[in-house]
Amino acid sequence: MSRPSLNDLNAFVAVATHRSFRRAADELGTAPSTLSHAMRALEERMGVRLLNRTTRSVSPTEAGFQLLGHLQSALASLDEALDSVAAFRGKVAGTVRINAPRLAAALLVRDVLPLMSERFPDVIVDVVVQGLLIDIVSAGFDAGMRLADSIPKDMIAVPLGAPVRFICVASPAYLDRAGVPKTPEDLKRHRCIGHRLPSGKLYRWEFARAGQELTIDTTASILLDDEELMVEAAVKGLGIAYVAGPAAAAALAAGQLRAVLVSWMPGAEALAVYYPGHRAVPPALRAFLDVVRDASKTGSNA
Repeated sequence: MSRPSLNDLNAFVAVATHRSFRRAADELGTAPSTLSHAMRALEERMGVRLLNRTTRSVSPTEAGFQLLGHLQSALASLDEALDSVAAFRGKVAGTVRINAPRLAAALLVRDVLPLMSERFPDVIVDVVVQGLLIDIVSAGFDAGMRLADSIPKDMIAVPLGAPVRFICVASPAYLDRAGVPKTPEDLKRHRCIGHRLPSGKLYRWEFARAGQELTIDTTASILLDDEELMVEAAVKGLGIAYVAGPAAAAALAAGQLRAVLVSWMPGAEALAVYYPGHRAVPPALRAFLDVVRDASKTGSNA
């Protein structure tokens, strides 16, 4: 059996990861039909079917999944080996495009960008603030940042900072007027500040205690799509808000807000930078990821 070329193997990883000839072709800069022929030739050369095809979908076979798992780590190691000589070519330069929600972008500005500016002044970090979870590959981003549980499984995640805990907060004046909720069910009798997601749906408030999990559809008196505005509305006494801890940290420290239902709040969730594992990692992105790892060791977003 003749050994497949590196281009063929990289193409297989793209198709198997995207589960689409069209999307893989867009990434690789070729035609879907060309890619399909290349995959059939690869299967013939290897003597095993790697992909299941229908008129609407493509997915790896059992053999394909096994090959994909080995190739992803092997190609990543190859990228690291090639990038290891970047320092001998001169300074690391280029642009890194990052997609992140506002809270995560603020963390990047606070903990990552100062280190990037110091260590890699010739690297431009282009941060686009967007709440909607998008396909960063098709949208032209090098990496994204999200809560780890919402990151696609085919991506490589690099944790950043301390895990984030969501909390319910309200102003002392509001709680003196309306009372302090003791259980999530009590929220039905309170004014709540709702969070409209980028998809248009309303965020359902999640609670957990002693193995019991609850999801509450609150009757919101105000709907906002920005956590900073939600915190401001809570400070003004307009109701109870359900927000990420860092968003409300300053107002809590200043006594403008109080946390409620503390024993009912779910566990903390990790924030992470993520990027495609099947693509070559450019030196600028690798430099950014190295800084993220260093910032995660020393920083905290609690």
